[in-house]
Amino acid sequence: MRVVSISVNGLAQAIDRGFFDWLASQDADVVCVQDHRMRVYEFDDPRYIPEGYEAYFIDGEETEHGGVGIYTRHFPKAIIYGFANEMADREGRFIQADFDKVSVACVLAPCALGREEELISEENDLTVLDHKDDFMEAFGQHMQKTLRKRRQFIFCANLQTAHHVTDTSPRYHKLDVSGFLPHERAWLDRLFDEMGCIDAFREVNKDGDQFTWWPEWAEGWRQHAGWRTDYQLATPGIRKTIMAGWVDDETRFSDHAPVIIDYDIDIGF
Repeated sequence: MRVVSISVNGLAQAIDRGFFDWLASQDADVVCVQDHRMRVYEFDDPRYIPEGYEAYFIDGEETEHGGVGIYTRHFPKAIIYGFANEMADREGRFIQADFDKVSVACVLAPCALGREEELISEENDLTVLDHKDDFMEAFGQHMQKTLRKRRQFIFCANLQTAHHVTDTSPRYHKLDVSGFLPHERAWLDRLFDEMGCIDAFREVNKDGDQFTWWPEWAEGWRQHAGWRTDYQLATPGIRKTIMAGWVDDETRFSDHAPVIIDYDIDIGF
């Protein structure tokens, strides 16, 4: 089973820039798309569905919240919209497809980079960083419950956060910005070290400069000035099935690069 995770910064513009042309050559079974910035009804238009795939998408109350979706060549047994968190579900941040032997979810965390102290609500002094932290806390609780289950899961997630210093360019290590703050990295420590979640990419790829996102204000394109903020998170039972993983940083349809991982899992029925 090949799983692709990609944050597109607007699906329509990504398609115009060659996303579907690239996808046609990938032989992917499941494609998780974050930040599509569309309404679900727009997927009635076949130009937004790649040939050979079924599409399942969720949107947010506001299009700028991003929305997430899943393209799959295999009919799922069930689709789950949201993870029973009111804020995240209203913003369209989670969708899950259940297949016979594995569930694959697509997740988008709020971005607070450069807007950390901006107020979302003056009524309760909620900042953009507070909003992200609230989401991460809720998603962490969901992951803790999920990791107790016997079923196996893969979460394709743009978490808007890098974990280790090897996951960001040195130029960002001393910047006091969201995405690499101590408490954000500590959340990932808990996820991997305490809860036992697997960073599937790092299980098979220990190389340096494996970045998946390059800020708009970084100089140059695809230079060594990025972050690894895009993950495929897996339950422990998936560990031995992870065959290969890589970042396709030659793509040009988003400021994120696709994360591609092959699993020794038969997704079909």
